[in-house]
Amino acid sequence: MYKDRKILAVITARGGSKGIPRKNVKELAGKPLIAYSIEVAKNSKYLTRCIVSTDDQEIIDIAQKYGADIPFTRPDELAKDDSTSLDVVNHALGWLKENNNEEYDYLMILQPTSPLRTSEDIDACIKKAINTNADSVMSMKELEDFSPKKLKKINNDLISPYFKDEGNFSARRQDLDKMYKRNCAIYLTKTEFIKQNDLFGKVSRTYIMPEERSIDINQLIDFELAEFWIKKLTK
Repeated sequence: MYKDRKILAVITARGGSKGIPRKNVKELAGKPLIAYSIEVAKNSKYLTRCIVSTDDQEIIDIAQKYGADIPFTRPDELAKDDSTSLDVVNHALGWLKENNNEEYDYLMILQPTSPLRTSEDIDACIKKAINTNADSVMSMKELEDFSPKKLKKINNDLISPYFKDEGNFSARRQDLDKMYKRNCAIYLTKTEFIKQNDLFGKVSRTYIMPEERSIDINQLIDFELAEFWIKKLTK
């Protein structure tokens, strides 16, 4: 808890990953992928509670070995390909209210696919959200050497600008505005907006993370990259 605000984190981990089968329990540097999110959440100073929402018994068994809090098994209808994170966390909020009479000020989504986020990242987002009264705080990373001005189309092997007003020149890196994207590691939102199926609210602030902690595992090669950084940062 931070400044008397109650913050619930939900680790969203369904069993039916299509891109990488059994991704959430696949081994990464000696531990199942989901273990990294469980451990950093448990070490957070400000999370009031962190639970795992999953439909999968193997994930439940492995997560419990790492000390995860799993108060329920996610319903099958919320574990489909078209199920959204908002559906999942609204179910969690509703279940905790109905069964434990628990209510929270903020909800944090932690996806298992971001194994290099830290407890300090989690707590920094919480502090920023509460200190600024933000509706949400999202973790992001800077896109190196990227700008819409650099985007091109290829038609019949011919290169042309993606945007018509770009001009026929090559944009210099030092002239480009900095660009950012969400890195999917941390989504923190006031529960009043979550209940409205709004992940951002009106005032959404950023928490910038470095490239090496912003790995989002969607392909097999991402496991190799994450393992490289885990070994490097552990040293």
